[in-house]
Amino acid sequence: MDFLKKEIERKKRQVESSDILAPNKKYFKRGDLAAKQREDYIKRHHGEDSSSSDKQDRSCDSPTPGTSAEKDEKKLMLPRKEVVRRLRERNEPILLFGEDEYEAFQRLKKLEILTPEVNKGFRNELKAAMDQVDQEYLDEIAKSVGEDKDKMATDVKIKEDNVTATDLELWNEELDHNDEGKAQEIILYFLKHILHQWGKDLNSRESEEKRTTRGKLASATHTQTVSYMKPLFRQLKQKKLSSDILDCLIDIIGHLLVRNYIKANDCYLEMAIGNAPWPIGVTMVGIHARTGREKIFARNVAHVLNDETQRKYIQGLKRLMTHCQKYYPTDPSRSVDYDPKHV
Repeated sequence: MDFLKKEIERKKRQVESSDILAPNKKYFKRGDLAAKQREDYIKRHHGEDSSSSDKQDRSCDSPTPGTSAEKDEKKLMLPRKEVVRRLRERNEPILLFGEDEYEAFQRLKKLEILTPEVNKGFRNELKAAMDQVDQEYLDEIAKSVGEDKDKMATDVKIKEDNVTATDLELWNEELDHNDEGKAQEIILYFLKHILHQWGKDLNSRESEEKRTTRGKLASATHTQTVSYMKPLFRQLKQKKLSSDILDCLIDIIGHLLVRNYIKANDCYLEMAIGNAPWPIGVTMVGIHARTGREKIFARNVAHVLNDETQRKYIQGLKRLMTHCQKYYPTDPSRSVDYDPKHV
């Protein structure tokens, strides 16, 4: 209570000493009192306010050291496309709310410093590179087909084929591991026959369907498969195919001829992936023969890892196996990914 009384008395003395209360008035406005107090305060602290205001003015006039550094860093900023790609690799948003491109670049730098090489070990870079090469080749073929104005440009190139059902039965009887020359000839004719059937099916489509994006991609896939299979056809024609791949191909074509696509797919996986303890290609583990050494011969090696040429015609072989099941359907229990539309 004493504090309140003292405060009231101080206010009264301040009002009486000021010029706010006129002689003929018994009251005054609160705004006038506030203005008078502010004026007194400015008079008491005039020196300090002027010096501080001068400092503020000088600080505003002089450029801050951070602005020049920021401008230099903006000049060294990565292109926007590269920033977007790196942020997407890290599953980060490209732009946050209220963020500009420079701030996104700064966020990327912070992420790369704090968590470098994120998710690098969880991606199959070899497969990604292979898929990119295949897709670029398909896009190039589809673009060349679309630019050609000729009516027949949408058709794929096929060669004459006079294979009949009797020939298929005869090949099934003559296909044997003991006669490698005859086996390579049968494999060559059979694979070319499936390619011919595929090209014939593509050319029988309507012209409007051929000109669509999906139609161009299908034609480009056929052209790509033909180019992928050429090294294999060359080796089969010259009868110089390696024995380990030839044995697998004989098993695959033998099962395709009897329309047992399940077993053919198993033989294909054995050839492409391999079932050896060292699928990269180790065939000799020491001087002396050891137990289980027969499991790591060349037959059990993953041929898809050997070189790019083998990888391509093994991929093309899988496409031909899929179309073979389409043109020569069989029971669902002997089919891979059975589709009743093709029965």
